[in-house]
Amino acid sequence: MLDLAYEAPKPKVIAGAKHDWELVIGMEVHAQVSSRSKLFSGASTQFGAEPNSNVSFIDAAMPGMLPVINEFCIEQAVRTGLGLNAKINLRSAFDRKNYFYPDLPQGYQISQLYHPLVGEGEILVDLEPGIARNVRIERIHVEQDAGKSIHDMDPAMSFVDLNRTGVALMEIVSRPDIRGPEEAAAYVAKLRQILRYLGTCDGNMQNGSLRADVNVSVCRPGAYEKYMETQDFSHLGTRCEIKNMNSMRFIQAAIDYEARRQIQIVEGGGEVVQETRLFDPDKGETRSMRSKEEAHDYRYFPDPDLLPLEIEQDWIDGIKATLPELPDAKKVRFVKEFGLSEYDANVLTAEVANSVYFEEVAGAAGDGKMAANWVINELFGRLKKDDRDITESPVSPAQLAGIVKLIAAGDISGKIAKDVFEIVYTEGGDPAEIVEEKGLRQVTDTGAIEAAVDEVIAANPAQVEKAKANPKLAGWFVGQVMKATGGKANPKAVNEIVSAKLGL
Repeated sequence: MLDLAYEAPKPKVIAGAKHDWELVIGMEVHAQVSSRSKLFSGASTQFGAEPNSNVSFIDAAMPGMLPVINEFCIEQAVRTGLGLNAKINLRSAFDRKNYFYPDLPQGYQISQLYHPLVGEGEILVDLEPGIARNVRIERIHVEQDAGKSIHDMDPAMSFVDLNRTGVALMEIVSRPDIRGPEEAAAYVAKLRQILRYLGTCDGNMQNGSLRADVNVSVCRPGAYEKYMETQDFSHLGTRCEIKNMNSMRFIQAAIDYEARRQIQIVEGGGEVVQETRLFDPDKGETRSMRSKEEAHDYRYFPDPDLLPLEIEQDWIDGIKATLPELPDAKKVRFVKEFGLSEYDANVLTAEVANSVYFEEVAGAAGDGKMAANWVINELFGRLKKDDRDITESPVSPAQLAGIVKLIAAGDISGKIAKDVFEIVYTEGGDPAEIVEEKGLRQVTDTGAIEAAVDEVIAANPAQVEKAKANPKLAGWFVGQVMKATGGKANPKAVNEIVSAKLGL
């Protein structure tokens, strides 16, 4: 848990026609395990392969084929649980979840209902500096993915691609602790960030590596507090599940629409029906998909082909010892070690690669605050403009550190530094050599600066009188001196000499 000062956000209140209402949201996030092979077979998990090319006999449910657990996938799930401060169950078991669909060759999915691999954990979700909510994780269970049905390739037929069949998923189930659309998106973003730091899921929502099912209900103010006291879900209202959300923006839009739909039903004297719904991004609305199933509808029973999974505490401890520094801890360290603001620390720890780059710059430059300013404002800004990420940066950490060191040493001004940065970004080269070759070194000789100030003052007697009457106009002289020296004069020295010469 972060040791910075945080306060919990207030729940989002939606005004209905008759009453105020509050939102209650729980999330089931399906994260694809980063593994080269599937959960129960050795088939490849490569994305974008030719349809039905990554399918083993086990995936295709050929008679007599028996599943064999991929130990690495289990290790990745344990690693995820440890990263979420969750309990790892030494004994877990797989069950068969029975349903029939063309992209599920076995006619059942191997999952974990009764004895999941990972138990209760938590995530601290940052909403803004000083504001965060702690979201409880109920469980993480491991299961195999289904295939993909394709309905838009032919007007009369549907197609099935089984490449995803058997891919390992972690279903990360939260408690209903999320209280608004923005919080829901922030929760998924924080979970994605942690998974990417751990290396257990690439978090690519566009490719389907991370998908969220969102459970939404509405209740009157005060009802959620009663639920927290009693853990009685009847206080929270009837929930509806919105399936397969793969966009932060769509998650927010779907929740907002669904909440207002439920409020309208209840205030109109009706009852919300528990069901599964889909979000139509073109219309900005949810629509009914099917009635909400319960566990008994799937006829769960222990998978007879798989023995209970028993793991040793020593193995878990070994995994724990290899965990990287996670974003919350890294953020605290950046604030303390480099004197950064919480906002800047958030930006720099958003991605692992960003934090690594920054630390290299700060370490080489010896000035964390100035390094953060240049990484965030100059480098990130330029990369965003060019639609690049940090791994594609043409400016290395050593080069950016060189620019920061030149500023700190007084060799160049901030303005000149931006010119040097542009040269390094577009042409490459060593910043110090560029400064020497192009004659960009800052003028720090007070005699030369004083001569330039005298010349500007002598040429502008009327402006001198105005500046003496209004000291704020002294900035005009500073600008003229900087212009006369090609921007090379030390701005601090210029200011001091101008003030002294004008008697301000």
